Amino acid sequence: MKLQQPKKIRDRGITIGRLPVGIKNCITDVEGVKVGHVTLDNPLQGAEYAATGVTAILPHEDNLFMNKVVGASYVLNGFGKTTGLVQVDELGLIESPIMLTNTFGVPAVTQGALQYMLEQNPEIGDTTGTINLVVGECNDSRLNSIRELPIQPSHAIASIKEASTEASLEGAVGAGKGMICFGYKGGIGSSSRIIKDGTSGETYTIGCLVLSNFGRKEDFQMDRYKLSDNQNVPTYPKPADGSIMIVLATDAPLGSRQLKRLAKRCGIGLGRTGSHFSNGSGDIVIAFSTAHKIPHFTTDTVETRLELREDHPIMNDLFSGASDVTEEAILNSLSQAVTTTGRMGNTVHAYPFG
Repeated sequence: MKLQQPKKIRDRGITIGRLPVGIKNCITDVEGVKVGHVTLDNPLQGAEYAATGVTAILPHEDNLFMNKVVGASYVLNGFGKTTGLVQVDELGLIESPIMLTNTFGVPAVTQGALQYMLEQNPEIGDTTGTINLVVGECNDSRLNSIRELPIQPSHAIASIKEASTEASLEGAVGAGKGMICFGYKGGIGSSSRIIKDGTSGETYTIGCLVLSNFGRKEDFQMDRYKLSDNQNVPTYPKPADGSIMIVLATDAPLGSRQLKRLAKRCGIGLGRTGSHFSNGSGDIVIAFSTAHKIPHFTTDTVETRLELREDHPIMNDLFSGASDVTEEAILNSLSQAVTTTGRMGNTVHAYPFG
């Protein structure tokens, strides 16, 4: 079988939606957003194997604790293990990198991210309060020896330090190394849209990064994308219910409640690909806006922020963009992935795009 070179789904002739994409067609099209990966791909003892990693999404290039961003989360189905979302929804702020990894890697990644932020901010836990760390996960135990706990705090720190505003690597990288989507190799995918206000001429960007790890072959909406069912390439025989982590970024001036409304629309894009948010699936959206930086220290009693009007037509374009970038990011996670072998010799094949 001839291996296909990783490509974006648009390079394969599949276009999602009517809105234009950003220059990189990546979450990093939102100015200042950075993405970093650390990938583990190595044998352990016996037939065990580390096929996993960490992905860090930084909302901006400044100190995230000292300059927070507006955030929100939305749980489509809650069979997932995350940290920090309770406080995000209570206060509407994100003050740390958004970290993604495997299920059993959450404690180590939380510790690593904490160590990084404590080094950056000696005030935390001393002259000021504590910090709320945001970590999400999917289960990569088909390919990764998850019980061996290969993820260490140092991997989280390295992923943050590696973060860049360049186009993110996609597919079987970072947290996506061991993930499976519709029985084929999944993982990291990203996409973006540009939205223009016809009245003012102002443009906004919306970007998405997914960690895809869900679905059975028969669920995938191949006909929607005019893809053939290649019977010569086997799918993984025992897919789990699976999960997906969706990180949504925008530079549009939105409040936390508005971001939650935007996050809900990601479920539309997820559903278009074939997901039905299964019983054992952790389908979770984390959204943020870079339009405002909220200082940790201030003497002001009143804070003033701009927000888009709910009834302005551009809100519908943002909703459309959120569903489109999610759908395309999932397809990109399939399109960019490569055939991967992991624990016990298990192999998951890349989708046969031809």
